Amino acid sequence: MVDLTPLLAVRWSPRAFDPVAELSGAEVSSLLEAARWAPSHGNAQPWRFAVGRRDDETCKRILANLPARDQRWARHAAVLLLAAHLTDPPAGPYDLGQAVAHLTVQATALGLYVHQLVDVDHAGLVADLDLPDGVRPHAVVAVGRLGDPFSLPEDLLRRETALRHRRPLDDLLLC
Repeated sequence: MVDLTPLLAVRWSPRAFDPVAELSGAEVSSLLEAARWAPSHGNAQPWRFAVGRRDDETCKRILANLPARDQRWARHAAVLLLAAHLTDPPAGPYDLGQAVAHLTVQATALGLYVHQLVDVDHAGLVADLDLPDGVRPHAVVAVGRLGDPFSLPEDLLRRETALRHRRPLDDLLLC
């Protein structure tokens, strides 16, 4: 395997979050600062975040707009972030992905774990969070400390403890 920075090699997306661990204000600020410094087309920085800490009103509203299958485990994350982008410029979704990727690498550097979800109720998030016009929700990012995988329901435990697989590099190349 090609030499890969440990921040990328050890990163994974768990579902088992510690249900009592909290993130400090400095940790949340560090994650958002990493996102802020992500590259963006024309330096537009078209990403926006809503921060919900476990059991606060913002977190409850974000959680309510996730499928029930994901609510089972996402409710244990210390923080749920709504990742949204401006509808203008058109590069917003691409740039938001860059920002969330930077946030994810920073989380790994802090010993935190991130699980991204894109199967969300977009219209529900707009309404429940009273998002301004021109802001489109795209994903929810669960962040926290690693929990006990054996606390998960059996179907999730199997996925949580399975070996990680990635497609071979040749499968990703178009020509």
